[in-house]
Amino acid sequence: MTHTSRTTNKTTGKTGDQAGPVEVLQNARAQLAELTGLAAESVSSFERTDDGWDLEVEVLELARVPDTMSLLATYAVSLDPQGGLTAYRRVRRYERGRADPPPRSGAG
Repeated sequence: MTHTSRTTNKTTGKTGDQAGPVEVLQNARAQLAELTGLAAESVSSFERTDDGWDLEVEVLELARVPDTMSLLATYAVSLDPQGGLTAYRRVRRYERGRADPPPRSGAG
């Protein structure tokens, strides 16, 4: 009888041959920046899926002065289980200093 143990790196969260969360985030930011030529500022959403990983990455699209007028964008990014980028698309573009409008109430 053979027993296989599965260990997880506590820093990266990597198990077996799948990339861990920290590694996925770092690689996704680097891959997106290389493909778009834009600086990834932060990851605002991160989820493991059956097909790999789905992320939303905030990217600086146009720097302006003052900085609150700079244009940012949210990119939806999909990765395979090993952390390789398989797709991306811009889903939102906004000024840094502008918040989303509050949701409308259901009464009309």
